Amino acid sequence: MKLSRTVGLAVAVSLVAGTVAALGGAAAPADPTANAVDAVGHLRVPADYRTLYQALGSWAIAADGGQGSKEMHAVYASPGAIDAYRKTGQFPDGAVLVKEVFATSTNEMTTGTVSHADKLKGWFVMVKDSKGTHPGNPLWGDGWGWSWFDADKPLKTTSTDYHTDCQGCHVPAKATDWIYVNGYPVLHH
Repeated sequence: MKLSRTVGLAVAVSLVAGTVAALGGAAAPADPTANAVDAVGHLRVPADYRTLYQALGSWAIAADGGQGSKEMHAVYASPGAIDAYRKTGQFPDGAVLVKEVFATSTNEMTTGTVSHADKLKGWFVMVKDSKGTHPGNPLWGDGWGWSWFDADKPLKTTSTDYHTDCQGCHVPAKATDWIYVNGYPVLHH
């Protein structure tokens, strides 16, 4: 009788603990870079960024001609990165930024001409690294790890050198640590 009560109590405690864990959702990784970069500096798109990361902001890239947008960019920051930026004015080492790049579809709606994200083109991933932890790796420098990933290859970058493949688009944001912080109101409010 005593054994069956003990087993019953253990089962009940396990069920309660499992329910609490399920209701609490997924825990943020202790190290935000753990699922974005390996020990030698190879970057990848974190598989769980849409669940664990915070929305940093979004951009619409105007169409070359006519109305609407040709691309939409949605940017996410690893857990704690936004709060740290608000406190210090800088992203902390290990902060991961993931930018989704979508082709768009533009249509007339009752509110006017509207563009929305359509087909995923790929991701741009950056990892803050002020310590230069991957010297000699051509995708790391100027305080960041940098990589582009095509939509069908989230684990293999097409970037070979951040100077030629990535940094050019960020030159106007050099004074703000290569990040267009003016486009992310969440950092300032």
